Amino acid sequence: MKDQRLTEETLCSKKVYSGPVFDVYSDNVRLCSGSEARRDYLLHRGAVAIIPLDDEGNVIMERQFRYPHRRVLYEIPAGKLEAFDTDPLDAARRELLEETGVTAESIVHLGQYIPSPAILSEVIQVYLARGLTYGETCPDEDEFLEVERIPLGRLVDMIMANEISDGKTVFGILKTKLFLEREGGNG
Repeated sequence: MKDQRLTEETLCSKKVYSGPVFDVYSDNVRLCSGSEARRDYLLHRGAVAIIPLDDEGNVIMERQFRYPHRRVLYEIPAGKLEAFDTDPLDAARRELLEETGVTAESIVHLGQYIPSPAILSEVIQVYLARGLTYGETCPDEDEFLEVERIPLGRLVDMIMANEISDGKTVFGILKTKLFLEREGGNG
């Protein structure tokens, strides 16, 4: 196989930190050239993100403060998997309900987003939710957010104007727009 020439072999692996969201590893590897190197990375269970699209073409968006960036960001609903073997679709339904109070008649997998492949193993499964029904939110006790509906076209404009810079949100919104265009919708 062609990619075999680029593969690195793990020689030894050491967990240097274990936390509730990720673990940090420091590995020694053999490079494809035969020399050795060190790889430090975060092992993450993975996550899901959902684009809840209503019948009028609005996306239910969240605004929340993100501590590492010290500011409020626009994001699509998302959350981490509870365990490595968690079904991502079940997690997507759970997060959508918890954060927005929405259930969906139809959920389509749009793909996976890899946020930072050089240092983070996280893979975010991204879904489009349609046929929305509204109920009560029940966010986690340490989760404070505002929910608002924004037209999909406006979100694309906000991305292009750098008003939205969260990677999973950019990925999800643009994938949704292209998915709808190819489906023959009004994306």
